Amino acid sequence: MPSMDPKATTTDAGIPIESSEHSLTVGPDGPILLHDHYVIEQMANFNRERVPERQPHAKGGGAFGRFEVTNDISAYTKAALFQPGTTTEMVARFSTVAGEHGSPDTWRDPRGFALKFYTSEGNYDMVGNDTPVFFLRDPIKFQHFIRSQKRRADNNLRDHDMQWDFWTLSPESAHQVTWLMGDRGIPRSWRHMNGYSSHTYMWVNAQGERHWVKYHFISDQGVECLTQAEADALAGTDSDFHVRDLFEAIRRSEFPSWTLKVQLMPFADAAAYRFNPFDMTKVWPHADYPLTEVGTMTLDRNPADYHSEIEQLAVEPSNMVPGIGPSPDKMLLGRMFSYPDAHRARIGVNYNQLPVNAPKSAVNSYNTAGAMRYRNATDPVYSPNSKGGPQADTERYGEPAGWYSDGDMVHAAQTLHAEDDDWGQAGTLVREVMDDAARERLVGNIVGHLLDGVTEPVLLRAFEYWRNVDPDLGQRVEKGVRAGQS
Repeated sequence: MPSMDPKATTTDAGIPIESSEHSLTVGPDGPILLHDHYVIEQMANFNRERVPERQPHAKGGGAFGRFEVTNDISAYTKAALFQPGTTTEMVARFSTVAGEHGSPDTWRDPRGFALKFYTSEGNYDMVGNDTPVFFLRDPIKFQHFIRSQKRRADNNLRDHDMQWDFWTLSPESAHQVTWLMGDRGIPRSWRHMNGYSSHTYMWVNAQGERHWVKYHFISDQGVECLTQAEADALAGTDSDFHVRDLFEAIRRSEFPSWTLKVQLMPFADAAAYRFNPFDMTKVWPHADYPLTEVGTMTLDRNPADYHSEIEQLAVEPSNMVPGIGPSPDKMLLGRMFSYPDAHRARIGVNYNQLPVNAPKSAVNSYNTAGAMRYRNATDPVYSPNSKGGPQADTERYGEPAGWYSDGDMVHAAQTLHAEDDDWGQAGTLVREVMDDAARERLVGNIVGHLLDGVTEPVLLRAFEYWRNVDPDLGQRVEKGVRAGQS
């Protein structure tokens, strides 16, 4: 029996096709026949080859690499990937928040910084941004925030008026909006931006001692940003600039890297700390909790198939390995539900069986069946059972990392600490972190944004918003907008 040419085109069932140029017809000029299975397969697959895009973070790109521990931090966590000398395979995805799948990379927007580590004890995922804070502290407002950054229902256009309407009615957004309107609102490339967990997590060591932790991935390439004019020009000439930059840098063997440093807070410090340490709109000043080096993340392999390995990548903060746990951060707790739920809706219930999402460690799960499942289930498929199925290793892993909580069921804001307010840290960023040139660019960016369709009632709230951040900044913003209107 002659063997098939290994380069011969086949159907998805592996059957050689007769022609890749011409459909099967009744005579050269007759109708196409329904039983031309290859033509039907090609057209039908084409109609189904897109999965729904992500709701936020739709436009993005990524690469594979490794994380290497360079410092002994085992005193703080027993997590396998952070033990001395450990190297862990991983994948990173960078993205914009508001834009659709085809939107320009260089819009002014936070950048997603999502990581999946294939550890020996299962996947550890982190969803973060290129800023250490976020617009909100409660997930009940998250959907509304994203909708305010998307498109109007009537004309299908993005609208600065509804963005500023939401922000000025949500004063907790001030810190993040100050970051967004500043230089770091548009990174020069994904290689030239930092990444932050933004959320507070819990670390637990082998003795059961607990610490609160924030992650900082510091770019070894340095932080560089685009001006608004540079970004606007690139949006019109190379809308995939960031995707291209990362891919081509890795192809040139210029492997980007980041040094992971963490802030560690003793568990008991949280109760009396001057800011609520679980408020995602706040940072912990480094003078209070300095950075401790952990290791280096290096990206050194481009995806072979962007759809399979990046578009279908599913990162979820609920994936926490032994030695790492959540905190009372309400946004984190909300995301622990919303992210895996989004993956089930977007990709399918068995998304964790896709190679890019599958852990490298053993999977002993009682989940079974469902659309697109290909991994065979084995009996017993229920628990408890007396048939030798897997059991929880309570003796080894014990209770999950947690904290004590009590009180009545209430709809209430997080507890305010001594120095908590919505404006203070944003004002510090403007007055003490930015220099005169950066403040000038901040004013220009805000003014340009406000002049683009923001209505008078919202403008008045915006002027007050920025006066609350810094009186001089607010005055300069109002003066700039009024001059631009005249």
